[in-house]
Formats: sequence, structure tokens, C-alpha cells
Amino acid sequence: MYNNAPVLDKLGERLNRTSHHGATPRKKVRSSPCLPQRLPNTRVLERDAEEEIPRLALRRLRHSPSPPPESVASEEAPSPSESTAPSSPTTPHSPTFGKNLLSRLYGGSKLAPMGLRSWEGSEPQSWEVFRAIERKDLMFLMEVRDRAFHVLLKKSGDATPLVHSMRIGKSHSDVTIVLVGALSRWVNNLPDEEVNLPRTKTLLRALRTNLKLAIDYGLQSQQNDLIASFMQTLIMSEGEKWVQDQTVAIAIALRSGTEGKPVTSAEMSIRKFATRELGRANYISALEDYVANATADLIMMAAWHCALDVLPDAGSIPTWYFARDDRVHKVFTQELDKHATVISQKAGRRLRWQIRVLRTVMEGRSTSNKQKVDLLRAEFDEGPGV
Repeated sequence: MYNNAPVLDKLGERLNRTSHHGATPRKKVRSSPCLPQRLPNTRVLERDAEEEIPRLALRRLRHSPSPPPESVASEEAPSPSESTAPSSPTTPHSPTFGKNLLSRLYGGSKLAPMGLRSWEGSEPQSWEVFRAIERKDLMFLMEVRDRAFHVLLKKSGDATPLVHSMRIGKSHSDVTIVLVGALSRWVNNLPDEEVNLPRTKTLLRALRTNLKLAIDYGLQSQQNDLIASFMQTLIMSEGEKWVQDQTVAIAIALRSGTEGKPVTSAEMSIRKFATRELGRANYISALEDYVANATADLIMMAAWHCALDVLPDAGSIPTWYFARDDRVHKVFTQELDKHATVISQKAGRRLRWQIRVLRTVMEGRSTSNKQKVDLLRAEFDEGPGV
């Protein structure tokens, strides 16, 4: 057997020396984990990229020269029929649609519709329209809308058909909405050549009164375009001078560059006008869409007003196009294409840049009107300018 005692003694001595003369042990490092924030998902990145693309394009416009007029003139201009025809929603006319809608509105009522009458010789009487409202005869009311619209605005006693329907109460709320929709539809489809006729002005004033009653009744929550239709009717009936005055004022702001704050000034003037007419416009969310559309239209009309300084033979954009879908944009683009050579040769550098920005921002339907106004504000009010 081997004696390991000397080995153990030697190891013991070494351990004793190490305990007295060894290095001081390090302090224990506290654990402090750091979790990096994860990257946004692909959808968020794509959304941010889409929002940034227009801004990058506008920044490039500021530093790039104006294109030659030939390139503008060579672009395919929309035909007059495509540009001036207002876009109107299609109304279903199939028998199945009518039967289903009537059965839904009647709600199982035993009252039968009066049927489509013959329109030869005379127009429907007010009492017939009132009876159709009471019976919820939607098909008859739609035929009156298409063939004798003015009857829907005619008073019988102290009430118009719309007021009569609202007075009946909630049981006829669907009929009320149909009547309001008919009024809005007429405004959107009014032909340009009839806007300035005395008879049309009379109808517009009566229509404005009916739409204001509908707003006071609270129908804007059920009819999204009610506010816009009322404002359009107001402008077309009595707001021509206001549009002209504001166009001149914003044109002066555009000539002043970013110091004039043209986009902010246009938006504030429209909000002030709408608040004065509606009374409580700040509480109506549907007004925001109208304000954005009207602001963009006012900027384009003001820019074209500036361009008329070098185009003495050209005409102004009609005031009744103001805030009615994309009518102003279509006319604005057509006139720019028509007079591209003169504008590129005689217009000032700032105006040419402003026109290019307007054309870039306003084209396309993937961006909302509010987003377009924000882009215009970033360039015309807050950017370095030209």
C-alpha cells in the first residue's frame, strides 16, 4: 500500500498559502438584461413608406426644372365628355330590388303601393306625394324625383314633403332618408348649363331650406353627404360672390409664398363660412370631408386666378364647380394642358412650382382629400418655398 500522507500535507500547505496571499475575488456582476425593441411589422413599414413617397416627390419638384411644354401637351387630356360629366351613383332599377326594398320599408304593413301612374298631361299633385309618404310608397316617390323633382320641394299648407315625413316620426324615418337622398342627388347631377337659370336659383333656395331642416332634425348621422349637399346648395344659390372674394384673397397669399400661409388661410375661411351657416359646424364630423375638398378646390382656383395674369383670353373656373366632387380639379388640369406653353414661358418661377405641386398632389384617388391638404400645407405654408 502506498502512503499518500506527504502528498496531502503538501496540498494542505498550498491551500493555506493561497487563502492568505491569493487574488481578491471579483464582485459578482448584477444581471441587467436589455431587450431590444422589435421592428414594426411589414404592414406598418409599407404604410409609412406610402406616406413618405409623396413628400419625397414634392421635395424633388422644388429642386428640379420645369418640364418643357411639349411633354405636358403630349399627355393624353381627358375628353370634355369625361371631364364635365358629374359622377353620379347608379341607382338599381331591377324589379327584384324594388320589391325587396318596398317589403323592407313597409315592414309587413297591409298598405299597398299606389303603383306607377301615367305622367301624360299633368304632374303629380302635392296631396298625392303626401299620401305616398304616409303609405311609404317609395317607388312613387322615386318616380316623382326623376320626372317632377320640384314637386318634392312644393309646400302644402305649412309643410313640404320632407317636413311632413319628419313630423310623422320614427316610423317613417326610412322615407325621410329617401327624400333627403333625392335632394342631394339632384344637386350632384344638376347640369352646368342650368345652374344660372332663374328657375334653378329658386329651386336651390327651396332645396337649401329643406336640407337645413334635415340637418336640424339630426339626419346627418344617417345621410353622410347631407352636410356637403347643403353647403353645395348654399354656394350655388347665394355664395358666388363669397367664392370669388376668397379666390382673390388666396391668390394674394399664394403670391406671397410661405409667408402668406395660403392653405391655412383657405381652410380657416371655409370653416368660418360653414360655422356661420350651420351654427354648430364644429360638432359635425361630416363637415371635415367637405372642408378638405373645398380647401383643395379653393387653392386650385386661386392658382388658376394667378395664371390668368399671363392668360388674358382664358376664363375663370366656374364658381358652381366649387366643392362638387372633382370638377374643379378636372377643369384646372384641362386648362393647364391647354395653355401649357404660355404658362411655361410667361408665368413666374414660384407659380410654375405651385402648379406642379398641385398637379402632383391632387392626381390619383388613393389619397384622401385631408391627406392632400396636409401635403399642400407642408409645401406652401411650412416648406422652404420657392
